[in-house]
Amino acid sequence: MTRIIPIVPAGTRRHAQALEFRAQPPLSLYIHVPWCVRKCPYCDFNSHELRAGIPEAQYVEALIADLESSLPLVWGRRVVSIFIGGGTPSLLSGEAMEHLLQAVRTRLTVQPDAEITLEANPGTAEAARFAAYRAAGINRLSLGIQSFDDRHLRALGRIHDAAEAREAVRLAALHFERFNLDLMYGLPGQSLAEALTDVETALSFTPRHLSCYQLTLEPNTRFAAHPPTLPESDLCADMQDAIEHRLAQAGYLHYETSAFARPGFQCQHNLNYWLFGDYLGIGAGAHGKLTMHDRVLRQMRWKQPERYMQQAAVGTAVQDEQSVAGEDLPFEFMMNALRLIDGFDPSLFTTRTAQPLFVVEATLRRAEEDGLLERSPTRIAPTDRGRRFLNELLRRFLG
Repeated sequence: MTRIIPIVPAGTRRHAQALEFRAQPPLSLYIHVPWCVRKCPYCDFNSHELRAGIPEAQYVEALIADLESSLPLVWGRRVVSIFIGGGTPSLLSGEAMEHLLQAVRTRLTVQPDAEITLEANPGTAEAARFAAYRAAGINRLSLGIQSFDDRHLRALGRIHDAAEAREAVRLAALHFERFNLDLMYGLPGQSLAEALTDVETALSFTPRHLSCYQLTLEPNTRFAAHPPTLPESDLCADMQDAIEHRLAQAGYLHYETSAFARPGFQCQHNLNYWLFGDYLGIGAGAHGKLTMHDRVLRQMRWKQPERYMQQAAVGTAVQDEQSVAGEDLPFEFMMNALRLIDGFDPSLFTTRTAQPLFVVEATLRRAEEDGLLERSPTRIAPTDRGRRFLNELLRRFLG
């Protein structure tokens, strides 16, 4: 799961700056499905526990209405990737997915080889739909496994068990060439050996992509209110080092802080986020970032599903919309691009922010002197130390 960077209120630093974007970045489409059978205690995404059945038809029509209202902002642009996230999008039927994707293709120009990802949970009911999702046009599946250990799954409040997780991965491999497995480490009571066992189990299915995250206690979650006992930070660091080493041995490229892929199987949708591309976000609580010729526009949809459906039906799905101040764009760019292990080409900074690189030259130089960054004429990237202390590195660009 990918976190969308927050809206930074305009005018929070210095003065307004005139912008002129000579080229628009690639455009992705994000579609949010906000329901879960049960909300996990560590989750701070916009997700809502089901009290009754999903109003599937009504919600899909709201998504289509939301998309139609947004078309003037993206006329003539090609969509390079689609990501359907949540929540638990795999609670929707294959028929609903097919109807939704057909509606998208009739309203937007979707690149023929576009990556189309669906997030799914390993529960039995969802796994039974994998073939229908593939037939509907989904070509990449992202499974929220988290662990293959029943004890740890219970501690995380997951509704699937280890056997269901294994069966879901087997079915994913049967129907999808491209699939991702989400794993967590640093779980309550977890040992280094147990974290590596989860990785070995995942590798036995030869996934093309793995996401490995350390469990963190996010505000406004049940775990934040009632914190479990987590492994010490040194042990979590050992887990991270061991996981990175094992996946490198297995031939996976570590291309982003928490992302590992076989060569050629990096997540194109998330790469567009990290390279500060554009994304139109539709669905309850979805965020979007769109580059116009003279500004970067951020949007947020209504969060509550019922309110969202009501507002989308009358063409007002957007709850909040604002332009990002020019002086905030360097930080927003760095907050994404410096998550990439290989960093970015310096010319991309100007393309994405409409500002010359010298506006952050002093910060870059100090970070380089402190061993957090390495630079060449064609590359700016975090060092190993910079990746370990990424938050410290990013804070420097807030100045």
